[in-house]
Parts: sequence; structure tokens; C-alpha cells
Amino acid sequence: MPQTITYSDLKRGAILEFDGDLFQVMEFKHVLMQQRTPTLSLKLRQVRSGKTLERNMPGYTKLVIPDTETKEAQYLFNDGQTYTFMDSETYEQFPISKEQLGDLAHYLTEGGAITMLMYKGEPVTINLPITVDLKVKDAPASFKGDTAQGGRKTVTLATGLTVKVPMHISAGQVVRVDTRTGEYVSLVA
Repeated sequence: MPQTITYSDLKRGAILEFDGDLFQVMEFKHVLMQQRTPTLSLKLRQVRSGKTLERNMPGYTKLVIPDTETKEAQYLFNDGQTYTFMDSETYEQFPISKEQLGDLAHYLTEGGAITMLMYKGEPVTINLPITVDLKVKDAPASFKGDTAQGGRKTVTLATGLTVKVPMHISAGQVVRVDTRTGEYVSLVA
């Protein structure tokens, strides 16, 4: 039986069900104005297609959380359009489309552990660990004096993700990136 929640229980990344389709909450805002009905503004990503949309509703609306299950899995490979994951217990393989993953694909490394979200026996999206370690593929050269103001430069990681890092980071090094914000955390190696 699906569970219902109110805005006070809502979290970024939560999966909601509207009109028989699944949406992931990207951002939300509950607005209370004097002598007016509260409003809940949601920025949602449709799980199956990856399309984003905004939806406004009365602030007291009950939101439906669908019955889902999670499975520990491992990222295996991609063929350009689909990403293949393997269930860690049964070794069953599940493809997920590039559109379903959206920006999450930038944090995947072969062999990396993830959690798969299943809905009615089908994988719909993945949950990443809080941080991932990614190799720097391309970094502009640093010059003496660049760090006088604690500057940062933009580098490209092996997965194609671009991140602002301290000036001393160079190509070939491994950096830790926060998957929630896409920001540099620390130098690993």
C-alpha cells in the first residue's frame, strides 16, 4: 500500500507518484503567506524519461510515495544509450536508459557500488554513495601566482563531469566529488 506524506516529511531526491507515473523531487519550496493558502512548489524529474517539470499545488496536499524496493548493485558498462547494472545477490543484469539516469551517469565508474530503486520489479533509477572518487582527465596548467587569491580552475573528469578544483590539481590525479552537489571535496591520490 503506497504511503502518503505532507510537505514537512518531503526530502530532496524522494520518489513521488502522480497520475500513475514516478517523479523524483529535485527541489521543493513550501510558501506560507499571510491570509492566503500555503503553496507547495515542486521541481520534479520524471523517472522514466528524465524530463523535468515544475508543479505547484496547495501546501496541505498529501503526497504519495510509491511502494518501491532497493537492491544493492554494481555498475558494469554502458553502450552509449543504456547503462547496465548487476544485482549483487542474484547476479541478474538490469539495463537503465541514459535518459532515466540523467546527470547521475557522470558519477558512475565501472565496478562501482550503487543502490538500485525498483518499482514493480523494474529498475527505475539509482542512488549513489554520497561521494565518489574520479580520475582527472583534463586539467589546464597552473602558473606561479595563480593561487594568490585561493583560485580554482575547471577540470574534466574521466566520466565527462566538469568540476571546479584548487589550482594544484593536475591531470591523472584522483579527486573525491560530492554526488549531491557535484562539488570537489578533496584530493585522493
